[in-house]
Amino acid sequence: MFKHISEDLAAVIERDPAARSKIEVALLYPSFHAIVFHRIAHTLFKHNWRFIARMISQFSRFMTGIEIHPGAQIGSKLFIDHGMGVVIGETAEIGDNVTLYHDVTLGGVAPSVDSNAQRNVKRHPTLLDNVIVGSGAQVLGPIIVGRCARVGANSVVVKNVPERVTVVGSPARAVTRSTRPTEERFAAYGIGADELPDPVFKVLDGLLDKVQSLSMRVEELEGELNNKSAHRPILGSEDVNLDGAEDEPRGSRDKF
Repeated sequence: MFKHISEDLAAVIERDPAARSKIEVALLYPSFHAIVFHRIAHTLFKHNWRFIARMISQFSRFMTGIEIHPGAQIGSKLFIDHGMGVVIGETAEIGDNVTLYHDVTLGGVAPSVDSNAQRNVKRHPTLLDNVIVGSGAQVLGPIIVGRCARVGANSVVVKNVPERVTVVGSPARAVTRSTRPTEERFAAYGIGADELPDPVFKVLDGLLDKVQSLSMRVEELEGELNNKSAHRPILGSEDVNLDGAEDEPRGSRDKF
């Protein structure tokens, strides 16, 4: 536990440019205090001192504005920047070097109609190593956010996110995927404006794709129409000569 606390302190110094010293972080950072309280509460929770564990977590919530259920499993070097409004549910799992910003929720999606049926069931998300979740994002349900993935601010994630993928929006959709190993390094706020595709080019790409699909459909319809025309018999062909005039009745020339 104490090793994790030391690593959490080092993570703040590493990722927050406003942090000037370990003493400052230890005394003045509510997010660090919340993590320390959780480390203690989680240890008690695992040893079935669950009432005391909940008391500590509620005291931490009152003092820091960050709510972490003592049952949540958190790896090393968690960094919660700003922190106010963060909620982490009971069955949530967080890997190493994860960064969360304020107002992030790691919650469930099932309605609390039958709470007994939801006990001892995985209800909250799993964040693997090096994940960054932007402010206001909601990651909901027993889903997995892959290594080095990034969740943009105010996104709502309800499906699994592959590793090294950036997702934004509600519901969240993938916008970029990185194959560079250097993407494991920390990036402030998870996603920058330079990483998002240009909206104009994105719209143009969508229009070009639509035009292409429509062109292919038109070609298919023209082919079907030509095939039908080739096999359709010409009406009255037996009564029409090559000059377009009707054939004279038999015996009509014998009258003259």
